[in-house]
Amino acid sequence: MTDLAVYTGLFLVAFLAATIFPAQSEVVLTGLLLGGDYTPWMLVLVASVGNILGAVFNWGLGRGIERFHDKKWYPLKGAALERTKGWYRCYGRWSLLLSWVPIIGDPLTVAAGVMGESLVVFVVFVTVAKTGRYIALTVAALNLAG
Repeated sequence: MTDLAVYTGLFLVAFLAATIFPAQSEVVLTGLLLGGDYTPWMLVLVASVGNILGAVFNWGLGRGIERFHDKKWYPLKGAALERTKGWYRCYGRWSLLLSWVPIIGDPLTVAAGVMGESLVVFVVFVTVAKTGRYIALTVAALNLAG
C-alpha cells in the first residue's frame, strides 16, 4: 500500500469518526503506529486534521439545522433542545475540550454550531482536544511497543 493511500485512509477514518458515522480512528492510528512503518508525528497530524475537519462539518450542520426545528425528523424537540442549549450556555466553549470523548463529543460539536459559536473559537478548542487525544494515544502506543 502506498503512503498516500495509508494517509488518505487515516484521514477519512478520522473525519468519519468525528461525524455521526461510526468509525474508530484510534484503532487505525494505533495499528499504524505499532506497525512502525510511518512517522508518528505525521500520523498524528493527518488524524488530527481529519478529525478536526469532521468536527467542523458537525459545527456546520449545527449552524444550518436550526431552521428545520419544525420538521418531524428534527432530532431535538422542545425540552430536549432547551436542555441542550442551556447546557451549552452554562459550560459554553469550554465543553468543546470534551469533543474527543466518544458518544458525547459529536453532539457537542453540533450543539456549538446550533448555539452560534464562532468558527475560529470552535476550531481552537477542538484542535486542542482532538490533537491532545491523538498525542496521548501515540505516546501510550509507542511506550507499549517499547
